[in-house]
Amino acid sequence: MEPASSESLNSFSFQTHPSRYKHLKLSVDGAVATLTFDIQEEQGLKEGYTLKLNSYDLGVDIELADAVQRLRFEHPEVAAVVVTSALDGMFSSGANIFMLGSSTHAFKVNFCKYTNETRLYIEDAAENSGQTYIAALNGTASGGGYELPLACSDIYLVDDRRSAVALPEVPYLGVLPGTGGLTRVVDKRMVRRDLADIFSTLAEGIKGKRAVKWGLVDAVFPSSVFMDKVYERASAVAAEDHDNRDERTGIKLGEIRPEIDDEGIRYQHVSLQFGPVERTATVTITVPESLPAIPADPTELGDDWWALKAYRELDDLLLRLRFHYPEIGLLLMHTRGPAEVLLELDAQLVAHSEHWFVREVLLHMKRVLKRLDVSAKSIFALMDEGSCFNGSLFEVALSADRSYMLDEEGVSFTLSELNFGRLPMGNGLTRLQTRFLAKPEHAAELESNRELLDAEEAEGLGLVTAAFDDIDWEDEIRLAVEERASMSPDALTGMEANLRFAGPETLETKIFGRLSAWQNWIFQRPNAVGEKGALTLYGQPESAVFDYRRT
Repeated sequence: MEPASSESLNSFSFQTHPSRYKHLKLSVDGAVATLTFDIQEEQGLKEGYTLKLNSYDLGVDIELADAVQRLRFEHPEVAAVVVTSALDGMFSSGANIFMLGSSTHAFKVNFCKYTNETRLYIEDAAENSGQTYIAALNGTASGGGYELPLACSDIYLVDDRRSAVALPEVPYLGVLPGTGGLTRVVDKRMVRRDLADIFSTLAEGIKGKRAVKWGLVDAVFPSSVFMDKVYERASAVAAEDHDNRDERTGIKLGEIRPEIDDEGIRYQHVSLQFGPVERTATVTITVPESLPAIPADPTELGDDWWALKAYRELDDLLLRLRFHYPEIGLLLMHTRGPAEVLLELDAQLVAHSEHWFVREVLLHMKRVLKRLDVSAKSIFALMDEGSCFNGSLFEVALSADRSYMLDEEGVSFTLSELNFGRLPMGNGLTRLQTRFLAKPEHAAELESNRELLDAEEAEGLGLVTAAFDDIDWEDEIRLAVEERASMSPDALTGMEANLRFAGPETLETKIFGRLSAWQNWIFQRPNAVGEKGALTLYGQPESAVFDYRRT
């Protein structure tokens, strides 16, 4: 089976390291870290545009995502992270418009999704890891350049009569702020709706004390004392931390390097094989025959520990699938390995969850599963002979749009404590609570169920979509796969996004459901990307020509 994209063998990687950063500088001074945007104009991820005015492309965000991850695992002593710019008078002008204008529709949408996830991970670090991000806007922050500060806990703006915060996408480009800006302005910073309306249609943005009054920033300081005031706040945040961070020693995150060829993608614990039919791929997660017990100092396990390594591999694979293999529309998820090994690991993770490293591993597992939840791919979990969909890996089956189980002796699974609250979805519920939204009591009753569940029992409890015996298994799965692979990918993406997040709406589900859906549509409209569209003509003397009919 040929890969879906011939360029995938030589495409960019999502792996990097601070020593290879081109655009960011990461420094750590005790409990305070500094991330400085110093974007090199001529070193974009692709040719055809320059990253002027600290504008960014996917390559910049890959570095940012790496820095956020490393601060959590390699620098657990850090309590405050200052995000600022090396360019006086300009924090960031946001996503590079010429990069967006020259990109495919799929790339634009996936770029927005990736940047959204990175900013949600910043908020997750503040909420769950005690690493508070502080935006030090020493110049104008526009578009995505303001959406990044919106993900931070505090925003400080230099008061120099020039610098402003702005979301100019609607008036300038005919699109929406692509990284949750509108949602965070009203939901997180709770800016009044009418003021938010003015702000979001005022291309030049808001400056100084007016930005403070409207709630767009927390404070403004004059240039002469700006960074001093910011670091005073960072030092105060670090002083308020009582987690004995100075006693922690981080672990080094090695690079994830898969083998890629025309047959598939292979990591140590995760693999992908193209097929069995066109536009499908089979993903297998393997649990080793044995795993070490968690020692008194869990950091001794390092980055090679299965609980961290396997999920880092799965994360890398999901990103490669998004950007490099857009024609693959259906993932068939398999697991392999001994159930008792995985269930013992789950028990150890719970027992040691107060240790910072184990907690970070659990939080990382949660984030990877969320990435799976929002993948624009159909997902079928196939629970067959040799499967290990137990405990934490049952979350993969719960993430799937459908799960099929072979009704045969020896094919079974068991739930664990990790299915009941430690790996929530973006809606704030567990996947079991989301599955049984109409029967919350059923989800609660399952919490005490640690029995070995065969296909008949699992189907009876509503834990799988359907069970087939060995006579019907191959035909039923083949028909289901062929049918799904033949359907419109556009309709399926919309359908899945509507069905996957039942229950309460959160900032996160608004960003991935509401924002992603609208941006996906707007990015294809002539008013934005047509011959006379605002995004197409940006930077040219000619003005956009709009079709003013509303739909």
